[in-house]
Amino acid sequence: MKFMKTWFNEKVMPGMMKFVNTRAITAIKNGMLVSLPFIMIGSVFLLLASFPVPAVAHWMDATGLTPYWNQAYNASFGVMAIFAVVGIAYNWAKDAGFEPLPAGMTALVSFFLIMRPTTAVLNGTKTVISANQAPTMLGGFIDRTWLGGQGMIAAILVGLITGWVYSWFLKHHITIKLPEQVPPAVAESFIALIPAFVIVCGFLIIYIFFDLVAHQTVTQWIYTTIQTPLQGLTDSGGGVFLVGILIPFLWFFGVHGSTIVGGIMGPLLQANALQNAQIFKAHGVVTQALGGHIFTQSLLDQFGTVTGAGMTFGLAIYILFFSKSAQLKDIGKLAFIPAIFNINEPILFGMPVVLNPIMVVPFMFMPTFSMLSTYFLIKVGILPYLNGVQVPWTTPPIVSGFLVGGWKVMIWQAIIITASFFVYYPFVHKQDAILYKQEQAEISAKA
Repeated sequence: MKFMKTWFNEKVMPGMMKFVNTRAITAIKNGMLVSLPFIMIGSVFLLLASFPVPAVAHWMDATGLTPYWNQAYNASFGVMAIFAVVGIAYNWAKDAGFEPLPAGMTALVSFFLIMRPTTAVLNGTKTVISANQAPTMLGGFIDRTWLGGQGMIAAILVGLITGWVYSWFLKHHITIKLPEQVPPAVAESFIALIPAFVIVCGFLIIYIFFDLVAHQTVTQWIYTTIQTPLQGLTDSGGGVFLVGILIPFLWFFGVHGSTIVGGIMGPLLQANALQNAQIFKAHGVVTQALGGHIFTQSLLDQFGTVTGAGMTFGLAIYILFFSKSAQLKDIGKLAFIPAIFNINEPILFGMPVVLNPIMVVPFMFMPTFSMLSTYFLIKVGILPYLNGVQVPWTTPPIVSGFLVGGWKVMIWQAIIITASFFVYYPFVHKQDAILYKQEQAEISAKA
C-alpha cells in the first residue's frame, strides 16, 4: 500500500492535478456553478408543472397554474446555456486578474450571434421553416431550443474562446485607455471595447461561413457533430462504470474525486438532465423513444455519491450501532447525521477509509454496482427514466429518489442503501475487530 500511495502521488497525481487546475477546466467548473441555484429553482417549478401525483397534477391544470410553473421553469432551468456561457468567460477573465463582467457579456453576445431563429414570426403567428432557409419575417425571437441542453457544448466553447481572447487583449494592453479623471465604470467599458469588437467580429465571420457553406448555424453544427456523440459516449454502460469507479478511486487517495470528475463530466450530465426535463415537461414521462437519457447528473448524485462518495451509509450504521471499538463508536456518533445529508468526510478521514486497504474493495464496488444496476434497470424498463429534476446535493436519500424519479426510484434507492450495509459488513467487521483488539491490549498494558 505504501508503494501504491507513493506511485499514485508521484506519478499520477501531478499530471492529473495539472490538467484539472488548467484555466480552461477551472473556468468550466466554476462557470457551471453559476447555474446551480437556478437549476434548483427551475426544478421546483418543473415538479409543480408535472407533479408526480396525478390528482394534484390535474388540479394544477384545471386551475390554470401549470402554464405559470412552465414560465418560471423556462426562465431558469430552461436557459442553462446562458448561465454557462457567461459564467465560463467571467471566471476565465477573473482568474486571469481582469474585470470579468465585460468578458461574460461579450460571451453572451457572441453566443446569441452564432444562433438564428428556426421559426419565423409572421403577422403575429409562428411559421416553422427549415433550418437551412433564411427566415423572412417581420419580427423574430431567440429560439429557446439552443438556450438549454442542446446548446451546452456551444456555450462552453464560446465561453472558453471569449475568456481566452478577451484576457489576451487585456494582458497585452491592446485596449483604449482613458484619462484618470474618467469615472472607473466608464473607463472599464472602453477597456472592453477593442477586445469585444474583435471577438464579436470573429464569431460573426464564423456564423457567415457556416450559413453560406454548411447552411446551418454554428450551434446546430456543434450539437450534431460534437455534443451528440459525446452525450452518447457518456450515456452508456461504459461511461457509467468509468465515472462510478473513478470517483471512489480518487477519494481513496485523499483526492476530492467528486469535484474532479464532476468538473469534467458535469456539463454533459447536466445537458442530459436538461433534455430529460424538457421531455418530462412536454410529455409527463421520459422514455427512450422520446430521446431520454439514462445517465444524468441525478443518476450520479442519487446512486453514485448519495450519502457521500463510496455510498458509506451502511458503514455509518455499522460503526454507530454494531461496532465494539471505542474509536469507531465515536466516529459513528459524529458521522451518522452528516451521512443522512450526503456528507461523509468524518468517515473517510476519521475511520479512516482513505488509504485503508481493508476498505478499498467495498468503497469502490458499492457506487459502481449501484450506478450500473440502476442504469440497466432503467434500460430494460423496470425503473423509469429520471425526470431531469435536480435537487440540492444535501437532500436526504429516499426523498431525493422520489423527487428525481417517482416511487419506484425511491424504493430502489432504499434497497441500494440497505444493501450498502451488507456490502460493507465483512470488511468493517474485520476493521472493528482489529481496533477492538488493539484497544483491549492498551487497556491491559495500562492495568
